[in-house]
Amino acid sequence: MSLTAAIDRDDVASYVDSLFLVYIIMIFAWIAVSWVVTFRGSLPYNRPLRAVTGFIESCVEPYINVFRRSVRRMVPTAGIGGMGLDLGPMVGLIVLFVARGIVVALIAA
Repeated sequence: MSLTAAIDRDDVASYVDSLFLVYIIMIFAWIAVSWVVTFRGSLPYNRPLRAVTGFIESCVEPYINVFRRSVRRMVPTAGIGGMGLDLGPMVGLIVLFVARGIVVALIAA
């Protein structure tokens, strides 16, 4: 009688891939909320909404701020009319997609 593992490498790779996906979705949600705040002025005061947006901000902003600082040193903020386009989230997403592909492939191999 042979014992088989309950969890194999593919299961771990799938789990790590799901974690990356959840973080990517959180970044897109953070971008959407920041656009709403920019164009509308603020979100309506709602305790559950504020809890969710606060959680997303506290999880995403430290990661995005790393890219904001480095991108601002290399490329000036792109100005469109009176608004500036922040390229930090886009660079952060690209790095996250690349890291996701590498890490998941290494785990699954």
